[in-house]
Amino acid sequence: LKLPTAAAFRQLPSEISAMSSSGTMSAVALSAAALGGLAFLAPSSAPATAAQPPSLRALRASAPAVENESTSMAGAGAGVALLAAAAVGASHTARRAAAVKKKGVKVIHGKEIPWNLFSPKAPYQGKVVANDVHPQTLTVKTADPNWETCHVTFDHGGNVPYIEGQSIGVIAPGPDKKGETPARIRLYSIASSAVGDDETSKTVSLCVKRVVEVDGTHANREVGEDKPDKAGTAYPENKVYRGVCSNHICDMSVGDDVMITGPTGAEMLLPEDPEANIVMLATGTGIAPMRSYMRLLFKDAAGANSDGSRKFKGLAWLFMGVPYSASLLYDDEHKEYKDKYPDQFRFDYAISREQKNAAGQKMYIQTKMAEYAEELWEMMQDEKTHIYMCGLKGMESGMAECFGPIAEKNGKDWAEFAKAMKKAERYHVEVY
Repeated sequence: LKLPTAAAFRQLPSEISAMSSSGTMSAVALSAAALGGLAFLAPSSAPATAAQPPSLRALRASAPAVENESTSMAGAGAGVALLAAAAVGASHTARRAAAVKKKGVKVIHGKEIPWNLFSPKAPYQGKVVANDVHPQTLTVKTADPNWETCHVTFDHGGNVPYIEGQSIGVIAPGPDKKGETPARIRLYSIASSAVGDDETSKTVSLCVKRVVEVDGTHANREVGEDKPDKAGTAYPENKVYRGVCSNHICDMSVGDDVMITGPTGAEMLLPEDPEANIVMLATGTGIAPMRSYMRLLFKDAAGANSDGSRKFKGLAWLFMGVPYSASLLYDDEHKEYKDKYPDQFRFDYAISREQKNAAGQKMYIQTKMAEYAEELWEMMQDEKTHIYMCGLKGMESGMAECFGPIAEKNGKDWAEFAKAMKKAERYHVEVY
């Protein structure tokens, strides 16, 4: 896939070109500098020659044959001088190359991806824009104070490139829980694909749950102080804690400014193999990175071949957990993908306060997965299968609960099996 990036990713600095022409920077390094993403790109090739500085290889190739001892000693002396000079040059080149790499990129598997282009001290000022795909409030009101989840889109003008699976930070005006103004950044998984919901590569969308706690351990509004939020919810008769950044985002309107940092994150990136199987486990707003994947795999023009077929050839299987059916997120999109690509997309919901399994247990993600334990276990034996997990802490223990018995049945220990999957970069976890 071709990743849309900022101008800095499209044009290499002149000094990198100079290093290339002088033989001090490999073609692999140059190609990495020019790339802006990971998804479904062929793995980079290893250098054809031994891993030595190119300048040293050049010196050895051009050195005269040794004819006698005195020639050998003279050649050795000259060689030492030349090697020393080359070492100094190589060191200088390495420092220059490192300086280039540190400016807004990170190398992952030999490819450079956008990384911390904007910091808390120097954030990017974006603007809230209307989203034609979803309304701002995605959920329907329930009895829970924190019932609302919002889909909010920011215009970044193409200046904050990112890839699927990354996060951005948002800085709220504050004060935060510690009284700091502005508040410390809060990281949010990006819910849009790299091209954005509008496919212009100039927007980024977040899926944010409004944090509201009533008569809990913490409070930043005393009795009588809580005012209606944008959704009209208020608890003036209670002590209330409202998450500073989540409420800041959920109360935003079109045209409002937003301070953005990042992008960051490499744990949740998609594999390069277009035939990989993607098993996604999400609780609540943990659906955000999963949505970014699915937009790319099944929706965006960036994920399509010239004949209209999809570049993705594997199976994507989503397990999503929410408390109420009114809390489901992006259900319309999931149904669309299932209708269009029935052989490549599956989804199952675990609605904990409305569903129970055959044994009468509440339906959590691990409970739902247990219904397909044999099939999922078989998939995980395939090296092409990746597990992605995002949401509340405790999800990993749910995996152990679900797959521990079947692993033991097959003569394996689940903890060791999961560890091996992580080492192979097939088990990706982002919990909070």
